[in-house]
Amino acid sequence: MGFLRVLEGVRAPFLDTLFGLITMLGEETIAIILLCAIYWCINKRMAYGIGVAYFLSGLTAQGMKICFRIDRPWVIDPSFNPVPSAMKTATGYSFPSGHTQSAAALYGSIGVYIKQKWAKIICFLIVFLVAFSRMYLGVHTLLDVSVSIVITFIFIFITYKLLIVDENPTGKKRELFLPILLILFSAAIIIIAALLFSNATIEEAYVTDCLKAAGAGLGFAVGMYVERVYIRFSVKTKGIVWQFIKLVIGIVGVLAFKEGLKLIVGTGLVVDTVRYALLIIWVTILFPLLIKRFVPKNV
Repeated sequence: MGFLRVLEGVRAPFLDTLFGLITMLGEETIAIILLCAIYWCINKRMAYGIGVAYFLSGLTAQGMKICFRIDRPWVIDPSFNPVPSAMKTATGYSFPSGHTQSAAALYGSIGVYIKQKWAKIICFLIVFLVAFSRMYLGVHTLLDVSVSIVITFIFIFITYKLLIVDENPTGKKRELFLPILLILFSAAIIIIAALLFSNATIEEAYVTDCLKAAGAGLGFAVGMYVERVYIRFSVKTKGIVWQFIKLVIGIVGVLAFKEGLKLIVGTGLVVDTVRYALLIIWVTILFPLLIKRFVPKNV
């Protein structure tokens, strides 16, 4: 808490706004849009690497949150005041930091995969800035963000080794390894969350966050295997206009599953799990099928 007190003492309206914007780079919506753009339009292999690291580290972070159950800084010390606007997205337990995990998995993976040094520096700088923003805003401690970064980069290294460095020809059995790993992680989170909820250790809101992450992880596991083995769509199209059209239509579909489906079927533990699984199925299977069928290829 000492470092957070130091940051609290140097706060100013401009810095509050600046770091409030920076912290948004670690939010779910930004991650979905950027990952979709890479997956549909730029590099599928990189997108799979980012996705696997993102979901494995995210599931691990969710599991740690509900197992350790460490409160936010202002709960631990009622005299401490975070930036009020940041509290809206500071849901769940404090340790480890979800925003930092998301930013590290997304921009850290990109920084590892791309070759340009200037781009690598920018990506890693974003990870640092998002982590720092969480502390400046007073919603996470140094321990929260540090552990998130370490965990996430471990998964990035493992994924990079399996998907990028090891470029031997793959078969159906080999393609099962990472999806099965994701399924096991997702299942473990569902079981742990259910057990803790059933004995009233955690509240429903914390279970909901875990089940959304598990549903998305299950959807990505299925989608990754089906696309890599059976669909194999091409990210290349006839010019930038078609890439833009792809991205817009695909994101509209994402919003339809994320928000539109919620208006139709409502919310709930099971419903939210299925909704997030279907959202990722749209990203990885359904929309790639449409791309393969209707988008002209760059031949």
